Amino acid sequence: CFSAKESASADLPLPVAPQMITMGCMDFVITLIADADRLRLPQLFVDSTVQVLSMQDVSVTKQSWLKEGVAVDLFARHADHDTLDAMVQNAVRGHAFDAIVQRAPKPHYKLLVADMESTIITCECLDELAEYADLRDKIEAITARAMNGELDFEAALTERVGLLKGLPESALADVMEKKVKLTPGARALVATMKANGAYTMLVSGGFDYFAEPIGKKLGFDEVRCNRLEIKNGKLTGCVLPPILGKEAKLDALEKTCAKLGIKKEETLAVGDGANDLPMLLAAGLGVA
Repeated sequence: CFSAKESASADLPLPVAPQMITMGCMDFVITLIADADRLRLPQLFVDSTVQVLSMQDVSVTKQSWLKEGVAVDLFARHADHDTLDAMVQNAVRGHAFDAIVQRAPKPHYKLLVADMESTIITCECLDELAEYADLRDKIEAITARAMNGELDFEAALTERVGLLKGLPESALADVMEKKVKLTPGARALVATMKANGAYTMLVSGGFDYFAEPIGKKLGFDEVRCNRLEIKNGKLTGCVLPPILGKEAKLDALEKTCAKLGIKKEETLAVGDGANDLPMLLAAGLGVA
């Protein structure tokens, strides 16, 4: 980290250069996280990560456990976020831990925008409905291609719902009761954000039959989703317009920021598919 006057010294031999690494640095927080259901984050690993970073002239000044054995904040100084992030990701590569590098102090996130399927809940509801029509393999394949960005989301959604024409409404109730399960941590995420004054939105390419009860159950402030057309107790095979597609989640994030008078840097987004990428990239912190 060099000041403008000292930048020419960057090529000095190592015994000399570290003495000049005093200006132009920024403060960062490196958060190491374990999957608490599978393993713990040992202090030994934290210490080794600090040591690896120190060998690359990253000064870790303090560490603070957010939850013992689960998540820890390391406070560090460096000149550039992307360079530091690359160092950190390399340090944890091959280990079952995640790492997030943010500017310090960490932003106070005032808006949460969350995808629902395979994010807040563990399943894809259309795939589960497909079982009742004996079309699971065919519809799952379309879902996978859409989530990977290989197919246009709206076209893939319309095609999959069209295949379910004539399915009884009772199948939706059965999926809701037997298949829809909350992802571990989903309830805590929403509750924590709300306890800290954040506005919370569930924005899903999925359907109102599932999204609205899930949103209410977890206490989301707002739910946006697609709507299945049901007539005479059966699916018509149509999605009622307007269809929430790839840009709907980014649009929700941007317009809600404007409505609340907050910056994008103060937002947190979470999702799992290609249609979530625009909002994940725009948010202050995108968790994929």
